[in-house]
Amino acid sequence: MKQILIASTSTVHGSGFLDYLLDALKIHFKNVETILFIPYARPSGMSHEAYTDVVQLAFSKIGKTVKGLHEFKNPIEAIKNAKGIFTGGGNTFVLVDQLYKTNVIGTLKSTIESGTPYLGTSAGSNICGLTIGTSNDMPIAYPKSFQTLGVVPFNINPHYQDPDPRSTHMGETRETRIQEFHHFNSQPVIGLREGSYLEVIGSKITLKGSFSARVFEKNKTPYEIKPESDVSDLN
Repeated sequence: MKQILIASTSTVHGSGFLDYLLDALKIHFKNVETILFIPYARPSGMSHEAYTDVVQLAFSKIGKTVKGLHEFKNPIEAIKNAKGIFTGGGNTFVLVDQLYKTNVIGTLKSTIESGTPYLGTSAGSNICGLTIGTSNDMPIAYPKSFQTLGVVPFNINPHYQDPDPRSTHMGETRETRIQEFHHFNSQPVIGLREGSYLEVIGSKITLKGSFSARVFEKNKTPYEIKPESDVSDLN
């Protein structure tokens, strides 16, 4: 039975890394002592070691130990043997490129689907969808494929921002970008605002957090869903 948390971000304004999720993480990883961290997204280009240190500090607040995937000689076996997994944010293209280069993407998918608790934030949430076609990141790396884990039957747009009517910016809004995506792709997209996340328990997918999310379906008007909405049938 799948046990997944798909969060828009690791850090909301005014709080520390993962602080807003700690209560949920105590439950999500309640039977896990050591969490396997996948640091491949490398926010701001930071090293795997430095990123893992940041994550360890956060999880120490709930009594968990963190090991970085880069520390293992055999990353495939490390994922197979993991009791809990976290993939952090950064650049989604860099993350997916490394997942393919290390040949772990298939193992990661099967491990999550077999019930190993998984947490993704930002880029680590993007990879839960069918593709990374709705990432906000610059394509600074060239992954083998845009296809990702597909542990939910739609795409994710983390850090979703609403149009600001006061802005003088003349470029595309996030909503416009997603509508462009739907000219060439059919899967729905959920825009997750900061502080919101999806909880996946088995086949049930529920919006959690303090804010509504925006749902985009091809050839339909975008619409809002409230916290505790069930989106299991969105596909």
